[in-house]
Amino acid sequence: MARRTFFSFHYNPDVARAQIVRNVWVTKQDREDAGFFDSSVFESKKNTNDDALRQFLIDGFKNTTVTCVLVGAETYLRPWVRFELIRSFYRGNGLLAINVAGLTSFGKRTVQGPNPFDYLAFSLNQDRVCWKQKWGDKWNSYTDVPTMSINEVAYDLKDKTNHTFATLFPIYDWVNDQGYENLGTWIERAAKLAGK
Repeated sequence: MARRTFFSFHYNPDVARAQIVRNVWVTKQDREDAGFFDSSVFESKKNTNDDALRQFLIDGFKNTTVTCVLVGAETYLRPWVRFELIRSFYRGNGLLAINVAGLTSFGKRTVQGPNPFDYLAFSLNQDRVCWKQKWGDKWNSYTDVPTMSINEVAYDLKDKTNHTFATLFPIYDWVNDQGYENLGTWIERAAKLAGK
């Protein structure tokens, strides 16, 4: 079954790498063979205010079941990528990350950046799930996405009460893990982990 997937990435340095991943379906027999439909939005609204951009991104999630973050050198630092990932957890999308540093963009590769899931965390406060983000060596509360009831969480937290997203969601490497052949499988696996 093809899943409608939102791709999150650092636009300026990684858009060409993201296009390689997002266009895999073109060389497949059909969308079902590719395993996903692309529901990404681009940062075309960069010159609008934060509230308008936030709403633009929320609208971009409509009808999606999976969010895939494409990891370049500085993806983990991008505030809007962080928003997209926490918002995806909040709405119950399956989540996965793919390192795309090995893909060439205009003949150049980039260095592998940290896993963005290591810089985002959830914690339980009574029956509410709250969010945290790491800047430098410090963890801070994240309030751009509302808290949620533990009963609304799509994932099996396995008694985890204060953990990074990396303890729940996988990261793959596009080159070393044969992303061209496996992207649809990875997306399907993420959807099933979210009960989709």
